[in-house]
Amino acid sequence: MEPTQSLRRRRSAPTLIGTLIRRAVLVGLLTAATIAGAVEFDAPARLQVARIVEGQIAAGRLPGAVVLIGDPTHVLYRQAFGQRATLPFPEPMTLDTEFDLASLTKAIATTTAVMQLAEAGRIDLDKPVAHYWPAFALHRKNAVTVRELLAHTSGLPADLPARPAKAGREAVLSAIAAQSLRSEPGERVIYSDLNFVVLGELVERITHLPLNAYCRIHIFSPLGMRDTVFLPDPARAARSAPTLANDTGTLRGHVHDPTARWMGGVSGNAGLFSTADDLARFAQMILNQGRAGSTRILRPESIAALAAPASALASTPWRGLGWELSAPLVQNHDRLPPIGVIGHTGYTGTGLWIDQVTRQFIVILTNRVYPDDHGDARPLRAQLLALLASRAAPASVAQIGQVLPSALPALQAAARLPTSTGPVQVGIDVLQAQQFAPLAGLRVGLVTNRSGFDARGRRTIDVLAHAPGVRLAALFSPEHGLDIDVDERVGDTRDTATGLTVHSLYGATQRFPAQSLQALDALVFDIQDAGVRFFTYETTLGYALEAAAARGIALFVLDRPDPLGAQRFGGPVLDSRHPSFTGYFPAPLQPGMTVGELASLFNRNKHIGADLRVVPMQGYRRAMTFADTGLGWVPLSPNLRTLSQLDLYPDVALLEGANVSVGRGTPHPFEWIGAPWIDAKRLASALNALGAGAHFEPVDFVPTEATWRGQLCHGVSITRDPAADAVPVASLGLSLLATLHALYRDTFDFAATRDSVGSPTVWQAIRDGATPQAAQALDAASLARFARLRQQNLRY
Repeated sequence: MEPTQSLRRRRSAPTLIGTLIRRAVLVGLLTAATIAGAVEFDAPARLQVARIVEGQIAAGRLPGAVVLIGDPTHVLYRQAFGQRATLPFPEPMTLDTEFDLASLTKAIATTTAVMQLAEAGRIDLDKPVAHYWPAFALHRKNAVTVRELLAHTSGLPADLPARPAKAGREAVLSAIAAQSLRSEPGERVIYSDLNFVVLGELVERITHLPLNAYCRIHIFSPLGMRDTVFLPDPARAARSAPTLANDTGTLRGHVHDPTARWMGGVSGNAGLFSTADDLARFAQMILNQGRAGSTRILRPESIAALAAPASALASTPWRGLGWELSAPLVQNHDRLPPIGVIGHTGYTGTGLWIDQVTRQFIVILTNRVYPDDHGDARPLRAQLLALLASRAAPASVAQIGQVLPSALPALQAAARLPTSTGPVQVGIDVLQAQQFAPLAGLRVGLVTNRSGFDARGRRTIDVLAHAPGVRLAALFSPEHGLDIDVDERVGDTRDTATGLTVHSLYGATQRFPAQSLQALDALVFDIQDAGVRFFTYETTLGYALEAAAARGIALFVLDRPDPLGAQRFGGPVLDSRHPSFTGYFPAPLQPGMTVGELASLFNRNKHIGADLRVVPMQGYRRAMTFADTGLGWVPLSPNLRTLSQLDLYPDVALLEGANVSVGRGTPHPFEWIGAPWIDAKRLASALNALGAGAHFEPVDFVPTEATWRGQLCHGVSITRDPAADAVPVASLGLSLLATLHALYRDTFDFAATRDSVGSPTVWQAIRDGATPQAAQALDAASLARFARLRQQNLRY
């Protein structure tokens, strides 16, 4: 999908979910020991950590931080930054600083304690909470289970609406017992402090020990976590990071969380203090399957349970028992299902993430609430986690399933294709309604990928494989492979469901191997296009027409909509003298045509002479957005995962090939752009002044892959204005090019964008300082010629 072939080689891409479990069986699964984590934390990586943390301190988001990175047996990086206190005088952050962990208490103390009791048979996770605490059953809470408390699916509210009238622990518990549920148990996640206050109470009722005493005896002391305590003594309080400083004094060594304070400082939801070194011991215990040396804290089955989804899969983040789940810290982190890492954060600015796939962990401790509760640790966390991910090789869903077998049901559920709700029927649905009559008696080859599926969420492969009177004899996949999960050259594979070879059209060649078409009576094409000129699925469509014509067989195109809207077209027109794999036809940036219409355009105007037979959609109108169609959505490429990303793709992808990240390797591909040399505020201000149909905000990020992988970038986030349809196609993209060229003439690699722009006239005008509007006007004659050709091939 890239503007140039050289650029394509530089991109890496994510793994979508696809038919990954079947593939794992075919290719052979890797063991946990063979999944590489980060390489040694070298000087460049240390420099990036320092830039990230010091940048956040300079921005005023936090006074200081301690960062520790390790694996099951070693600490790889350990550093303190900034200050832990500034009032009444500066006090440097130190490695032994005690931090108020806030909600990390839930994961480190309470969850571990409950899992130990479950292992001992003293608590049953699937029994009602009221079995252990009868008063909890008030107001129809009798069905809530212990497991639902751990997973935050109990339905309890997030917190108490007000401080109890009376002080003390019993008053808080009575107030919780009096609460009503906000949703049915198990229905959805409501992250709730009350869940863990209750769990802490259950630990005390079952063991007859205060929660702090139980945790000290059974968790912290066996692990050598000597500085992990509720209620710090004066010595520990003196080296603790304060959390508030106001007219009433400085809160230091005393819990910040109000509920835990009301309970005297010991609660299942908050109150624990600890250091980075102690949390490293805990993380290493998890990575060593519950052992610390000869001491066992948890059984391997419990460790697995922490990482398995315990909440509904319909929404993310998924939650395990006591922990939030996320994808492994690998380069394609943002494209994997959220399983592999267990993590938790605390309101005060603390966090711990343990990656069971790459077998590494990171501790990030700040007191971002100091001095006035206005700090923000989220950018720091995101950037450091991305840095760590950028240093580990990509992983597959199959590997995750091998390391975490308990996650297999969730992975299989996530792999299911969506269903459609209408009103549009795409070509494969119409073909089924015709009882496959056009293909009766034919041996067919199918060109498809994960985007080819019917209204019931079945792959077109499987539909045709079981179609009466049709023999599916060959499969072909375009760039990104059958499962749309690779962003590099891929060889032939095998589809395990049908046993057919999948001939790659993005391997040694992009064209159809002659032997692959032998004995075929027809080709069938079912792929959802992106509606952008340089998206290579369009070239594969053209090559399919050429292959069918050369073989003398029919090409059936099962039509699908233009997801950008088939009514809107325009932008720079590709120079007809420079066709390529990312430019099959001299079309504008957005052709505004369906797959079937493009096939007709190519066949007629390139004089291919194929026997083209389009199976049209039913219920489709040109003015429809993709959301209007009611069709199920799947990512069209590893980095086009949402409709909002696709909406920005034709504009932002004009920058690809240049020395700018377009957000690949972040949660926001094509929604963020940046580079280490950009002044984010200056760029945002310049772009917002142009009226280019979007709003720009400064943003810092670390891409985990592609351009500037593992390096701190400064740039802008891009949000399309609601009235953007009134702005000419490509105005946003050309504005980005023009602005970067003007601000960074000696740094921005403008020359590398020529192939993406396509029109040498427009590109040269932007280079010479023309406005986007003036530059596009120079291409008016070429666009008018295309408009006439387009009109001749419209079907809807």
